[in-house]
Amino acid sequence: MEWASWSDFWAMGGYGFYVWGSFGATAACVGVEVMLLRRAAAHTRRRLRRMLQWEEQ
Repeated sequence: MEWASWSDFWAMGGYGFYVWGSFGATAACVGVEVMLLRRAAAHTRRRLRRMLQWEEQ
């Protein structure tokens, strides 16, 4: 596709709101997923450290 201007590109033939909204929603979901995975990994590391300390006693 060719667009005459940047505003035509962002409008996407009248579907820009849906196209860019979908990209934004997907990026937000991926960001939340990454945040939750990091949090879960940190929790798992803490739990493993506690288990190892308990076994050493």
